[in-house]
Amino acid sequence: MSIPVASTIPSAHPSDLDWLQRGTHEIFPHQPDSDQADENLVRRIETSDRPLRIKLGIDPTGTDIHLGHSTLFRKLRAFQDAGHTAVLIIGDFTARIGDPTGKSDVRKQLTEADVKGNAETYLDQVRPILDFDTPGRLEIRHNSEWLSGLDLTKILELLATMTVGQMLAKEGFAERYKKESPIFLHEFLYPLMQGYDSVAVEADVELGGTDQKFNLAVGRDLQRHFGLRPQFGLLMPILLGTDGVQKMSKSLNNYVGLNEDALSMYSKLEKTPDATIQNYFELLTNLALDSLPENPREQQKLLALEVVRQYHGEQAALDAQQAALSLVQGDAAQAEVVPEFSIADLEFPNKLFYILGVSALCKSSSDGRRQIQGGAVKLDGDRVQDPNLVIESAADLDGKVLQVGKKRFVRLVNT
Repeated sequence: MSIPVASTIPSAHPSDLDWLQRGTHEIFPHQPDSDQADENLVRRIETSDRPLRIKLGIDPTGTDIHLGHSTLFRKLRAFQDAGHTAVLIIGDFTARIGDPTGKSDVRKQLTEADVKGNAETYLDQVRPILDFDTPGRLEIRHNSEWLSGLDLTKILELLATMTVGQMLAKEGFAERYKKESPIFLHEFLYPLMQGYDSVAVEADVELGGTDQKFNLAVGRDLQRHFGLRPQFGLLMPILLGTDGVQKMSKSLNNYVGLNEDALSMYSKLEKTPDATIQNYFELLTNLALDSLPENPREQQKLLALEVVRQYHGEQAALDAQQAALSLVQGDAAQAEVVPEFSIADLEFPNKLFYILGVSALCKSSSDGRRQIQGGAVKLDGDRVQDPNLVIESAADLDGKVLQVGKKRFVRLVNT
């Protein structure tokens, strides 16, 4: 399926920099009254005789990107639309070390093949966000280009720019040192190598989450060490998950994946908690915040519709909205855009709770059984009462919608 480009922030004039501030947590260094371009990012934008180079580094340590990651890509797109050059760095070398930020243990080192495969899926998922087509608006670089060629002399030079005390001041290292958890020497290289990326691409601005300030600051220090103009750091807040409590994370199951189908995305987002919905509008859409509907339920539906539209297109978003309504009303047969799950390879007779597990609607077969007992499971709109329900043949399920709660559903197909 071809995915249309997401809606974008209109091109900004130098005197109109609202797009820069929207959703931003911090820009550093920032001297608002200074007319020095090295102390005031707005001033650098206004006085530069060339497009700025905006760096975003991503380490492809997994296969999925969720909306929590998208905030950085959306800010990168805002810079593109304002006429600047996005420099997207695929950390194919640094991913083999693993960013120790926020980790209580040493990260598993990935193979070159793992990193390459993950990187390909990352780029596919961010295509709806970034401008891949306008000449001069995007550079995709791999940091193995410069890091794999560093000799021991250059590595020693990098190591000599920081002290052990500075490294141990980094939050994750400090906690691990206090707990006497192992800290391996190669982990100290990560922020230095990530910072050296800024030297290699001559970044003017680097984007990162609030947990990345240390790494971005290292980039500034290394640029200064190598005689370059130091970059600005622009930090974006960590997006809370759909539970409205903890940060969005796949492991916490409070995420919305960029590669999810339209109906799943819509169904999760239309339940966004009231406490976080304004934040979602600010970080995940370009809608004017002073023109949102007053009714909280209408806000939820608008948010879901707008985000799904960005990744799947207008019609798919409208179809997902109608399908979600049909499922809530128990009219599963009318929910035409429900994702499919093949039961062709399953053996029958089979118990429904097992099918709930293998379809990933539930965490396991035993969880599927508990969900049935709790009254959360419907089959084509009818609530399943028997936790040990046996399905005699695949034909008995073919074309039917299996649903758990209001957010998880698949159409079972015998193909």
